[in-house]
This record gives sequence, structure tokens and C-alpha cells, in this order.
Amino acid sequence: HNPNAKSKIAAGILGILLPGTGIHRFYLGYIGIGIAQIFAIFACGAGVLWGFIEGILILCGSTITADADDIPLRDD
Repeated sequence: HNPNAKSKIAAGILGILLPGTGIHRFYLGYIGIGIAQIFAIFACGAGVLWGFIEGILILCGSTITADADDIPLRDD
């Protein structure tokens, strides 16, 4: 296991509990997309739905399987 690997569970829960903040994207190192999610809230409110769906998809393992440095996410 890579000691620098981020937790898939943490990223998913952050996406579900704080969807409009993009915090799960910041946690994974995707700063640009995190900022885009924040702006999406103000533009059309879609940032909340976007983040929530991503949180679920991260937990299911069907999207975002690595962080911004291409290190695979841990399952724990």
C-alpha cells in the first residue's frame, strides 16, 4: 500500500456530506475542479447535485479511482 494514498471512503463521504463545497475534490488534489464546483453553486445550484453524485460514485468505485497525482485511492 502506498502511504500517500488517500481514502476512497473519506472522499466519498466528503462529497455526500459537503457536496457543494467541492471539498472531496480538494482532498484528492483536484483544485481546479473543486473551484468549479463552488462556482457551479452560485451559477445554477448544480454544484450540490454534482458533488453529491460524485460522492456516491467514488464510494461505488465507478469514477475517480485515483488522486490528482494518479495514486490509487485506498478502500479503507
